[in-house]
Amino acid sequence: MGGFFSARRMRACLHGMAVAFGLTGLALFPAVAQELDEGPVLVTADEMTYEQNNAIVRARGNVEIISGDRILLADELTYDQLNDTVVAIGNVSVTDTDGTVVFADRVELSDHLREGAIQGFRALLSDESRLVAESAERVGGNRTSLNDAVYSPCDLCADNPERAPLWQLRAEKVTHDQAAQEVIYRNARLEVYGVPVVYTPYFSHADPSVKRRSGFLAPSFQRSSVLGFAAETPYYYAINPSIDLTVSPKLTTDEGPIMSGEFRQRTQTGRYELRGTITYPDQRNQFNQRTGRKDERGYIKGNGEFDYDNTWAYGFNLHRATDDTFLRRYRISNEDTLTSRAYVEGINGRSYAAVNSYAFQGLRANDDPGQTPLILPTAEYAHVGVPGRYGSFWRFDANALMLTRNEGTDSRRISTNTRYQIPYYGSLGEVVTFAGELRADGYLVNDVRPDPMNPLAGSQEGFVGRAVPQASVDWRLPFVRHDATAQHVVEPIVVAVVSPNGGNPAKIPNEDSFNFEFDDTNVFSTNRFPGYDRLEGGSRLNYGVKYGIYGDTGYYASALVGQILRSRADDTFAQQTGLESNSSDFVGRFDFSPNELIQFFNRYRLDRDSLSIRRNELGFDLGNARHRLNLTYVSLARELTADELTSREEVAVYGQTAISRYWSVTGRTRRDLTEERGGTINYGLGLIYEDECFTTFIEFEREFTSDRDVEPSTSVSVRIRLKNLS
Repeated sequence: MGGFFSARRMRACLHGMAVAFGLTGLALFPAVAQELDEGPVLVTADEMTYEQNNAIVRARGNVEIISGDRILLADELTYDQLNDTVVAIGNVSVTDTDGTVVFADRVELSDHLREGAIQGFRALLSDESRLVAESAERVGGNRTSLNDAVYSPCDLCADNPERAPLWQLRAEKVTHDQAAQEVIYRNARLEVYGVPVVYTPYFSHADPSVKRRSGFLAPSFQRSSVLGFAAETPYYYAINPSIDLTVSPKLTTDEGPIMSGEFRQRTQTGRYELRGTITYPDQRNQFNQRTGRKDERGYIKGNGEFDYDNTWAYGFNLHRATDDTFLRRYRISNEDTLTSRAYVEGINGRSYAAVNSYAFQGLRANDDPGQTPLILPTAEYAHVGVPGRYGSFWRFDANALMLTRNEGTDSRRISTNTRYQIPYYGSLGEVVTFAGELRADGYLVNDVRPDPMNPLAGSQEGFVGRAVPQASVDWRLPFVRHDATAQHVVEPIVVAVVSPNGGNPAKIPNEDSFNFEFDDTNVFSTNRFPGYDRLEGGSRLNYGVKYGIYGDTGYYASALVGQILRSRADDTFAQQTGLESNSSDFVGRFDFSPNELIQFFNRYRLDRDSLSIRRNELGFDLGNARHRLNLTYVSLARELTADELTSREEVAVYGQTAISRYWSVTGRTRRDLTEERGGTINYGLGLIYEDECFTTFIEFEREFTSDRDVEPSTSVSVRIRLKNLS
């Protein structure tokens, strides 16, 4: 029989049962004890009786009680209202909303469901881990104890389920204090295949209701030719709900102690974090020889972002090191320039404004701190007008800069650019954009050397300005065709630009347009320089074509090729950049993916006359989550920047494959293929074991980079993690 019983009365009964079974809330896993939803409780059983004189409710045979998503099963359930006791007997189980299932032989609750005992406690948690205890008691409504408890997330051996799991945590007594939100272990030991490996008479940690609590994190171990043997055990300190600190002392045999830390805070308006490392090793000279003295070395890195109001925000990025080679010697990063920034920015409707200040630290051997610029500040403003008739709109951009050095060129600049454009959609489907713009700049400079290669040429200073108008037409005509299995798109593109020749007086220093590369991303741009100090002038025609095929089954292929024609050569572009002549080199890109397991791309630049490869970049991804191979290759006949660095040819490979259900192997290498300095840059091999309860990662790394006290090094690192415990 079944039916709806007194909601309040049965809800109290069920809630008490849920609280009792809430013994699973031991911080390693989710708690079952939660308030039941308001509403009816459905009770079914083979037999249900209510003894009115004794005020006893009995349910026998296949008892099932459902409240919301929670289900209680038992052979027999008795609720004695006068004595305030609830007893469930025989094959008792409770299924919670998160999937946790608790089993017991007998459950008895009393004292308004605040006191209770459970015999034969067993729990299958939502993450498939298991908890078993000989018995359990609940006292005072908020303190639960498990006796002779064992916990493990590991699966049992299918052939021999009596065999101990890979690891398990066993304790003589486990107490969950819900008021203190703490779980306390007495006489606890960690066992591996049933063999005790770690013992402690006492330890505690936060329960699952606590999102963060102070404590030690998983340790790591390393053997390095630079550091010797190293062991690191981080400690996490939750200072308050909005502030935490992680301290990571590392002990090394060759370099002494290394202290690292991370501090984080959330404020009412934003967040910030600071992290860094400090050590006090033997001082070394440029030949990596000990000098007999000690030297403080370290770095700090941080960032923060805050909201002032709905319009304005501000923040910072901080990155500094005590010396050039610290980050590479201690394997923190391979950066060669560190950038610190402070900023304020605001967005209001269709307008954007920002003020930034930058400080740089060069880490290369030839970097001169005296010539490193300090930008204090640079300000920018942008406004996009409301679309007008026929979809036209105008845009206004402004920028101001103050750049100073202890030695060398100083530059102060104000720049504005006003652009008006109007689109047109033709009857054939062509999309045409007409645009006109006016760029105006004013500079006040000191110690500008028009010919840096000739120190006798002298320097210039004073005011210099320019105003450069420009008109452009962007024409595109996409052709689309559908067949039985795919969609084909062909799109010819022509961009015609007219502006005066030149526009780059020698007195204007080039501070922000050095790192320029001509490729498929800017072949159709009206100005290919990324900064303000250089302008692309003269009449020119950018043309090319795009093609794409997109299959119904998910495959695709796309290609692009383009070139630039000029009315006359522009010496603003350095030699070997592909833009120094009347006609540019050809640039393009090809992407191909026959299915979700394979992706390939190729970016290239071909010589305008011989069609020989001047730049070639390949990327290849193959595989799925268990087996993956990634390969990238880049070849540059000459670095495509104004300083004309040497050629480069390099390949990098990374792979990972699962060799069994639990074991995987990883490998990576990066190699310089040039003749003059070719060779392996680094490589690494890794072995990973991961199952439902345990993860270990062993990695062997070899670095071949040399730079002052940074020498080729070898390291072996081991990281171990017991799931749900670390």
